[in-house]
Amino acid sequence: MTQWPRYGRIEGPIVMIGFGSIGRGTLPLIERHFDYDKSRFVVIAPDDSDRKLLDDRGVGFVQEAVTRENYRELLGVHLKGPGQGFCVNLSVDTSSLDLMQYCREIGALYIDTVVEPWPGFYFDKGKGNEARTNYALRETVLAARRASPGGTTAVSCCGANPGMVSWLVKQALVNLAQDLGDVGPAPENRQQWGVLARRLGVKGVHIAERDTQRAKTPKPRNVFVNTWSVEGFLSEGMQPAELGWGTHERWAPANAGFHKQGCGAAIYLLQPGANTRVRSWTPTAQAQFGFLVTHNESISIADYFTLRDDRGETVYRPTCHYAYHPCDDAVLSLHELFGRAGKMQPANHILTETEIVDGIDELGVLLYGHGKNAYWYGSQLSVEETRALAPYQNATGMQVTSAVLAGMVWALENPNSGIVEADEMDYRRCLEVQTPYLGPVVGVYTDWTPLTDRPGLFPEDIDASDPWQFRNVLVR
Repeated sequence: MTQWPRYGRIEGPIVMIGFGSIGRGTLPLIERHFDYDKSRFVVIAPDDSDRKLLDDRGVGFVQEAVTRENYRELLGVHLKGPGQGFCVNLSVDTSSLDLMQYCREIGALYIDTVVEPWPGFYFDKGKGNEARTNYALRETVLAARRASPGGTTAVSCCGANPGMVSWLVKQALVNLAQDLGDVGPAPENRQQWGVLARRLGVKGVHIAERDTQRAKTPKPRNVFVNTWSVEGFLSEGMQPAELGWGTHERWAPANAGFHKQGCGAAIYLLQPGANTRVRSWTPTAQAQFGFLVTHNESISIADYFTLRDDRGETVYRPTCHYAYHPCDDAVLSLHELFGRAGKMQPANHILTETEIVDGIDELGVLLYGHGKNAYWYGSQLSVEETRALAPYQNATGMQVTSAVLAGMVWALENPNSGIVEADEMDYRRCLEVQTPYLGPVVGVYTDWTPLTDRPGLFPEDIDASDPWQFRNVLVR
């Protein structure tokens, strides 16, 4: 694209919290697509290893960790007017809830990619496993929204996933409806989206991803290698596996936990997500094992499409969960980690675009159980195309940073929408902004099911009457 669109002006200061792989990749997109006063753009981060990128651009830098004790003072100094400010939270170990509430208090727009807690939450042995779930974290944000509806926009969980995948689910449903000859009206609200999904026979959704990016050099021993934040991946990977729990399910694992409070849309397993495998499918890999790592979208998508009767009883909900096959180096890193009973490597490394020889991040949504069996819709972004589109990121990073861009555009255009999740945003507008950065966006039907070629040489505990039961998806 020779001329990139300008989506508007940010009148007040911009504060980016965190400057890791996603922060570095988001920076050039903000520069490219928004007008703003450069003298009022500041990055706050504890690590100054990439400060030169900021100095070269005249972006301010504060080398400090945002903590429970200092966040109000730090943000107050740098984020207050004149003009409406924008806080772009791309950090770890900062409370998304506290930061968004303070931003709304001072009238600043806010966006993040995950409901992040203060340090200690993920590995707190004093908490029960139910309390360490993303379900529990999300419920704190929903409670804050109920307590203070409306007001300044704060976009919660708007990266590739969670975030972009919620928009892909809606577009996939529209595509599926057309291909199935469904003539019902286009959905205009949450209830109508649930009605459409049920009418089409969608039993569930896999956030089905395959990262084939390869490094020029092999993974060293005792180093966790990944194509995005190792800290973020390990934090969520060591939480209990979680999934939105559909109404079609007839069986649950013996170690499943059911929440007694909240929306009731999900369950958790008493085992880490990064050591829980599921069967899934993407166009390039075809059938594959993925990791059932907990993500906010597994809960929010299942919750969003839930239908209830007049008594409040659930009558329809799709199962929804992540099925993630990371890059091969990350898979080896996980084997190394769990071979040591979860003891983390002493060092970690994020592969930059210059270290990757080739590969794509194939990230999409697999809608299953309907009249055409299964439909995958998503992005097949290569590292080569990523290099041509924008600097400082690999394919995985660009799928996240472009979603942050889309979320910022939506927030700027809808500044008084209160606390929102990606499921509630205008999916058409968000994909319009993001699609130029996603490489090929394709829809592919498949006749594969979790029972394809099973059982093989050994007996298996399967449900042959319905291939899309979680009993058949979970690797046991």
